[in-house]
Amino acid sequence: MTQEDIVVVAVDGSPASDNAVRWAANTAMKRNIPLRLAAAYSMPQFLYAEGMVPPQEVFDELQRETLQTVDRAREIALEVAPDLHIGHAVAEGSAIDMLLEMSKESTMVVMGSRGLSGISGMVLGSVSGAVVSHASCPVVVVREDNAVTEANKYGPVVVGVDGSEVSRRATEVAFEEAAARGAELHAVHTWVDTQIQGPGAGYAVSEDHWKAVRAEKDELLSSYLNELSEQYPDVVVKKAITRDRPVRALAAAAQGAQLLVTGSHGRGGFKGMLLGSTSRALLQEAPCPMMVVRTQDL
Repeated sequence: MTQEDIVVVAVDGSPASDNAVRWAANTAMKRNIPLRLAAAYSMPQFLYAEGMVPPQEVFDELQRETLQTVDRAREIALEVAPDLHIGHAVAEGSAIDMLLEMSKESTMVVMGSRGLSGISGMVLGSVSGAVVSHASCPVVVVREDNAVTEANKYGPVVVGVDGSEVSRRATEVAFEEAAARGAELHAVHTWVDTQIQGPGAGYAVSEDHWKAVRAEKDELLSSYLNELSEQYPDVVVKKAITRDRPVRALAAAAQGAQLLVTGSHGRGGFKGMLLGSTSRALLQEAPCPMMVVRTQDL
């Protein structure tokens, strides 16, 4: 399929979905591209025994309710961006299948962390978890508490950098997002003590050694970012190298950000792992919407 320059947002009427619609509308407006509302409906299996065919009136009612949800989402999007071109797609069947198919031809898919059918307390729902793990384009997950505010509306784009292949792709996407939004880009690299072997196993690493390690990482990070800075000369880049665990460091860096971008898994992830522990934890803890980027050959 040929990719379209379009933002797709999943809608189901839940508070997280409403926030996702607002964020997606704002993003589409900044990029000057269309927004497509996506909704799916299916017959609840517990209503009819296996082999029974529900009457057409039941399907018609489900479709009518779904279209009402779409119309309400359109109103929410137009409140954010009154001149935005908005289309919609409604399908009978699996929301996961629908969104994965749409991801093959979209710039990004935006969705709430969990919908109306989510179990209370389950932050990453089954639909969002499956789409994040398998989508063909970047996926942005917006939680119910990730509202767009005046404080974060013009905040930076934050990206976690660890030098892995998928992190490189995430950094490219982060530059693109920062350029489209006119935002600063904050590149964060973290490490923990166990990643550094100091002279003498079992002894505290000297401050001089930490300074040497930091200087080495700063040089690597700079060379890593310089090439992309040449492609996006208008993007102001700030670097942060911290001695901390990635989840805590990135969550702190994303305070006041309009978007946090990470790879689906980093150096600690094994090939074939769909969603790493850092990304999964950040989806629950990040103080702003989070974009997960995959590479198609992983």
